Amino acid sequence: MFDQKFRRRHFIQSAALFSAGVAASVVSPLRTRASDDYIDALVIGSGFGGAIAALRLGQAGIDTLILERGKRWPITPSQNTFATFNKPDGRAAWLSSTSVFGDTVDVYTGVFETLQEKGIIVVNGAGVGGGSLVYNAITYKPKRQIFYKVFDRAVVDYDELDSIYYPRVQKMLKSSPIPQDVLATTYYGKTRFFLENADKAGLPSFLLDLAVNWDTVRQEIHGSKVPSAIDGQCWWGVNSGAKNSLDQNYLPQAENTGHVDVLPLHVVTDIAEIRGEKKYRVCCNEINESGQIIRKKTFTCRYLFVAAGSVGTSKLLVKAREKGTLPYLNNFVGKDWGTNGDNITIRSDLGPVTGNGGTAGAAIEQLEGPTPIVVESLELGNNAQGIQSCLGLGVPSPAGTFKYNPSTDTVNLNWPTSVDDAIVKKTERLFNTLDNSINNFGRRPRHKTKEGMMMMSTSQNNDAAITGHPLGGVPIGKACDPFGRVYGYRRLYVVDGSLIPGSAGCANPSFTIAALAERCLDKIIAEDIHS
Repeated sequence: MFDQKFRRRHFIQSAALFSAGVAASVVSPLRTRASDDYIDALVIGSGFGGAIAALRLGQAGIDTLILERGKRWPITPSQNTFATFNKPDGRAAWLSSTSVFGDTVDVYTGVFETLQEKGIIVVNGAGVGGGSLVYNAITYKPKRQIFYKVFDRAVVDYDELDSIYYPRVQKMLKSSPIPQDVLATTYYGKTRFFLENADKAGLPSFLLDLAVNWDTVRQEIHGSKVPSAIDGQCWWGVNSGAKNSLDQNYLPQAENTGHVDVLPLHVVTDIAEIRGEKKYRVCCNEINESGQIIRKKTFTCRYLFVAAGSVGTSKLLVKAREKGTLPYLNNFVGKDWGTNGDNITIRSDLGPVTGNGGTAGAAIEQLEGPTPIVVESLELGNNAQGIQSCLGLGVPSPAGTFKYNPSTDTVNLNWPTSVDDAIVKKTERLFNTLDNSINNFGRRPRHKTKEGMMMMSTSQNNDAAITGHPLGGVPIGKACDPFGRVYGYRRLYVVDGSLIPGSAGCANPSFTIAALAERCLDKIIAEDIHS
């Protein structure tokens, strides 16, 4: 790892910045690693899987390097780290001239990536902290009976996750429902409306656990912090620092072990086994904040953890198999991908309903029958009075597949757009029930849905769906063993959302991704590293 003098300099600078009001966890490294460096363990990606892998490896005394394509996003004293819906710029998009809403922005290594795949638009996070920078902070555990619609009982034990790993993650993320004093403010009027509307319709509803610092939210309410969470500013980052994203917990704890380093702005392009040496070579591009390549690098490691997100991990492994750099990967790699049943409904003409307090709020479960669904209130900062956005989740067939194109050296995702039809139809029926219960404003509300998507002007294909919860591509128990060990290779692991075959069981996936990663690392460290 870095020498002791570097460690001391890094600590001194971190301490100085901390005393000046900047969190030590977001200090950029003072130097970058040279090409051809060897490291015991290398982690690709710093989202829920990668951050957890790095922390547990660091605590086990394993020298570990995280390669992250995005940049660090420290919460600044002026609270202007991220773009906002009313002032979009390059920080809102990953190397794109348009935001997900079609705003023209400068090309920059922003936090929000939009991928145009065949039949599907996928949105991802990019940066130190991965998807936690842009997710809605929902910490939602699936119900046991729905969980087993996704996972094989012989592969993943729900009760083990429920008793050990979900609680461990929840403790780290400090998630809890909206407190009553916060819920009672005008900023959360739409969440209250959703709950009251559900009650009138005879639909049981409940508040979601959110990985949010409610004391910081109270500071927003009282004016000592910039309005961010209370204004639905969640997709491009929360400027007040109210969101308990991974750069506030798992990642700083990992770096503080003294065994973990993070290299931002390093885009991994290829991975390969070094035959005969029992090692892996990882090729990447170091880029600047405009996406230009500064230099090409390679790293060598003994243990390789791929956690680049469902799409990123799947594409890297499919590419490696087809190019022959990891030829023994089985044919399940690149299959069993799905959208988590994502569909966004925009409700309008709701009357004088205000308050875009987020990052999210409440949920309704309808889990009976062959098509279980969940609908959540999801307030966004660009919603006007009388407009409410809601997120629907389901259990689609994991019908997505990845295919390598040798002429372009790229991998493409293919998604049959009709897969989510039953989920969308049941969601529409639920909203008809909700809408029929609204009579106190003297008007009928309207809602708009489209097969698994919210209409966004960035779409090049109006028939394409959109998902913010891509899952699968390296299905657990098929492409790898129950603990993320990839079949065909020793010391090659997958620990992110690509393990989950298409759905998190009518729940937001981050909680289950994190619990699975914790479970995988317990087994890997005990049996593979410290055996």
